[in-house]
Amino acid sequence: MPLFQKTIISKYLKTQNTKEIQQKWEIFCNHFHNSTIQENIRNSKEEQYQGEFLIDLFVNILGYTKNPAANFNLTTEYKNIKDSKKADGAIIINNKVAGVIELKGTNTTDLTKIEDQAFGYKNNQKDCKYIITSNFDQILY
Repeated sequence: MPLFQKTIISKYLKTQNTKEIQQKWEIFCNHFHNSTIQENIRNSKEEQYQGEFLIDLFVNILGYTKNPAANFNLTTEYKNIKDSKKADGAIIINNKVAGVIELKGTNTTDLTKIEDQAFGYKNNQKDCKYIITSNFDQILY
C-alpha cells in the first residue's frame, strides 16, 4: 500500500517549481553520480564523510540550513532526551525535532540492520515523526 494516494501526489507535484527541481537534480547528479566522488566515499570511513554528506545532500540539494548558521534547521550529533546516545543528525522545525538521521558507512549494505538504533533515537525525541537512514549509497525514510 503506497504512503500517499496518487491524486495527492499529483496535486502536490503540480505546485512544485520544476525549474528548481531540475537544477537540484543536476547538482545531485554532478555530485552523487560522479564516479570519482563515489569511489572516494566508498573508501572513506563513516565518520570521515557523515558531516559532509549532510552538507552535500541536505544543505546543497534539499535546502536545509546547518548549525551553526543562524536559523538552522539541521544539526549534527543530536543527543537523546533520556540517555547520552546521539543521532548523527536531526531536522529541527519550530524548535522541535521533526526527524532524526542515522548514517552508516558504505560497508553497511543492509539498512534494515540499523532500524532498531534509528527508532531508538526517534523514540527519544517527543515530537519526532521521521527517520532517515543512509549508507551514503542508499537512503531509507
